[in-house]
Amino acid sequence: MKLQTPCFPKALGRIAAMMLLALPLAFGGCAGTEEEEAAYIERPVEDIYNEAMNYMEAGRYTAAAKTFDEVERQHPYSKWATKAQVMAGYALYMEAKYDDAIVALNRFIDLHPGHKDAAYAWYLKGLSYYEQISDVARDQRMTEGALDAFDNLVRRYPDSDYARDARLKVDLAHDHLAGKDMDVGRYYLRAGHHLAAIGRFRRVIEKWGTTTHVPEALHRLTEAYLALGVVEEARFTAAVLRHNYPDSEWYQDSWALLDSQDVLTAEERGLTQTARIPGEVREETN
Repeated sequence: MKLQTPCFPKALGRIAAMMLLALPLAFGGCAGTEEEEAAYIERPVEDIYNEAMNYMEAGRYTAAAKTFDEVERQHPYSKWATKAQVMAGYALYMEAKYDDAIVALNRFIDLHPGHKDAAYAWYLKGLSYYEQISDVARDQRMTEGALDAFDNLVRRYPDSDYARDARLKVDLAHDHLAGKDMDVGRYYLRAGHHLAAIGRFRRVIEKWGTTTHVPEALHRLTEAYLALGVVEEARFTAAVLRHNYPDSEWYQDSWALLDSQDVLTAEERGLTQTARIPGEVREETN
């Protein structure tokens, strides 16, 4: 700590100055030091923590977060300091200061990976990303962040109270990322970039195979293969769609499309009785 030079008149001689330097530090600061010292009042840890909780109950989350930080600042080695770190993250989450919440929760997770509240910290971190997920046409970093946090929670604490909800949100995050790939794939298909479109649709099937987007991905693959003249691949993809999703309207669309291109066998053509009329176009999902 750098000592402040006492404020004394220039007329004082060297001896007087040395005498002043020997005075206690309480008398050695210039204007402002006393104010700073007055602002810091050491208090019992229970009092500070309870004050923070009162702010939480009153919905004053920013004040609560600052007061929880004060618990750690004044009593860094108390059991309340560790709890206050998590609660500060929760207060910031409630205030929708998600980036600050993630920073606070990451710090807790790094310092206390084996703490009983670690599962809750991972859950809050996942929620802080999850609340920021936008539509599929935009950047998916928030979705990926949520997926990472919830995956960590489920893997590390499978029996925790938060694991069940985390698993549900993992499924929703997967569906969201698959939707992003579908959006890009449809763009490539409309632009005539069929190989790029095929890559995206195959990614949906291979990486997000449990999502709701798989039937459409198979249908769009059928379209892309037909556009490239790869008839056998188109027929095989449509057959996979029919076998796995026989009640899907996307199967009906694919089979009708193949029939309109006159690439079905006589046996396969009989299956078009339940399909859509050839040439009928499904409205594209945007």
